[in-house]
Amino acid sequence: MTSSGGGPRSRVAFLDCTAGVAGDMLLGALVAAGADIGVVSEAVRSLGVVGLDVSVSQARRGGFACTRVSVASPDTPDRARHLHDVLDLCAGATSLGKKANSLAHRVFELLAQAEAEAHGTTPDKVHFHEVGAYDALADVVGCAAALEGLGLLDDGAVITCSPLAAGSGTVGCAHGRMPVPVPAVLNITAHAGLQLTSGELTGERTTPTGAALVASLAEPGALPPMTVRAVGTGGGSRDTVDRPNITRVVIGESTAVSAPLQGEVLTLESTVDDMDPRLWPSVLRALREAGAWDCWTTGIIGRHGRPGQVVTALCSEQVRQAVTETLFRHTPTLGVRWSAHQRVVLPRRSVTVPVGPPGHAQPVTVKIAEGPYGHLTLQPEVSEAERAALALDWPLRTVCEAAVSGCRQTHAMPVEPVGA
Repeated sequence: MTSSGGGPRSRVAFLDCTAGVAGDMLLGALVAAGADIGVVSEAVRSLGVVGLDVSVSQARRGGFACTRVSVASPDTPDRARHLHDVLDLCAGATSLGKKANSLAHRVFELLAQAEAEAHGTTPDKVHFHEVGAYDALADVVGCAAALEGLGLLDDGAVITCSPLAAGSGTVGCAHGRMPVPVPAVLNITAHAGLQLTSGELTGERTTPTGAALVASLAEPGALPPMTVRAVGTGGGSRDTVDRPNITRVVIGESTAVSAPLQGEVLTLESTVDDMDPRLWPSVLRALREAGAWDCWTTGIIGRHGRPGQVVTALCSEQVRQAVTETLFRHTPTLGVRWSAHQRVVLPRRSVTVPVGPPGHAQPVTVKIAEGPYGHLTLQPEVSEAERAALALDWPLRTVCEAAVSGCRQTHAMPVEPVGA
């Protein structure tokens, strides 16, 4: 679908968690909505845990058809893991795309922070029990791969979610019987500003893994205006009598009138005057991988006359903790400050365009922003254009022009008149 200006509409989705959400339920819904189970399975297998895999089957919950995801676990006994163990496994998942890998990291870092707050310790010292087990690893990595395949991790994609039904009563875990909702679910929803309700349901309906996935993806809100392209229903392991034990996802293309979007942005800063300047590219790369929308450094002269840099990162509240920890991990800074600002941004998305002759074409991502009255701004990703220019032996300028031209032709976008 195209807008009045001819630009492609953004991908949007709605997560219906009114009966709860767990990692396997969300993954089942995404597969039912069209995610390639082969891609999902390959991503899980690429974790390198021999015997770990996923499969799907059809089931009924409360009389409704749904997709169930089952995790095949290794024969070897599972063990409690620390955060670095889980992140190392994710980093080694060679079949997991960059955006999917970044999401998986955010989910597990959010889980570690929530568990650390519950136990009065730090994220790096938390022992993952249930949330670091084989099935949780498969659920998070599988969901990340499915979301990337469905285009829901693309720039400009918007995901909203219903209130999360927590349930009631108690649930057994590594620390004995715990009241529902468990502390990790409460901490995750509090930090992300998600809406939580008992749903008048018994038992645990939202798990920490499910809550962390939703918190890393979605903002609370109603069903976005969209042309519906796919609907998926994922089922839980139980067939409950009070309400069908399902999570639903609705995926489509936005039909909202293109207009600047307003919202909050966090600015994180730290002043560093005692670091090898050759390391800054790796710091900025790590900040972007942690979820920062943008980051840069500004040269300064410090109070003792020493030259230094102020590193700045823009991000959402959901990833503030991860970006902060990245600054501490990759720089010698002793403190990070942040502030909240209001901003207005143009709706945008990304598409991949082949550049070059048939058989040798190179993929280049083009960012598309739509301004008032349908005015389009198209910008190729320079880093990808540079790789394409090297492979094709073309000038960089030629690659960029070809990417923009190809984007307009492939997606039937009008050419902007000169002087517009």
